[in-house]
Amino acid sequence: MSYNLDLMTRVATKTDIITLPNPALRQRSQKVGIITDAVRSIVQSMQDATIDWDQSRDHEVGVALAAPQLGKLYKIIVVRNDFDDKDNKTFSVFINPVITKLEGELEDDFEGCLSVPDVYGKVSRYNKVRVKALDLSGHEFRVTATGFLARIFQHEIDHLQGSLFIDHIRNQKDAFFRLMPDGKLEQLDYDKDVRDSRILWE
Repeated sequence: MSYNLDLMTRVATKTDIITLPNPALRQRSQKVGIITDAVRSIVQSMQDATIDWDQSRDHEVGVALAAPQLGKLYKIIVVRNDFDDKDNKTFSVFINPVITKLEGELEDDFEGCLSVPDVYGKVSRYNKVRVKALDLSGHEFRVTATGFLARIFQHEIDHLQGSLFIDHIRNQKDAFFRLMPDGKLEQLDYDKDVRDSRILWE
C-alpha cells in the first residue's frame, strides 16, 4: 500500500476507511511539512468518508477521523463541529496536532472507532487537554478542550502514534462491549471474543 500524498481523484466514501487488522493502523504517522493541494485533498476525503460512514449508521455519529484511517500516514485529524447534529457536516482541521498538557481528572467512558467496527470500550481519559496544531493555512493555533472533546483529541492523536483505544484496555476483562442492532451496548465475553482475537490484536 502506498502512503504518498496523492491527490484523491474521486469523492471518498466509508469504504475508504480501513479497519483492523489492517497494519497501517499500527504505524506511526509523519508530520506534514508543507500544506499543499494534496494535503487539502486528504482533508476533504477524511470529511467525505466520515459523513458517508455516519449516514449509513442508525445509532452512531462519526465525530472525528485521523488520516491513518484512510491509509494516509500523516499527522492530520478532522473533528466535527457539532456532535449532536448529523446534518451539520462541518469540521475543524488539525494538522500536526500535539497535546501540550493533560489536565483535570481521569474519567471512564465509552469509546468507539470507525476502524474497529461495532466494538466499544470503557476507556479512562483525562477530562481536559491543551492542544496545538496548524490550520489549513499553516498558522499555528491552540485550543483547550474539556469533556467529550478532550476525549476525542486523545483518541485521534493516539491514531497518529499507531495506537487504538482498545490498547488502553487490553487486559481489562469487563471493558469491552459490542454495539447491537437496537443501539444498545452488550458486554463481550473477554475470553471468547477479545483476548485472542486475531482481528483486534494482529
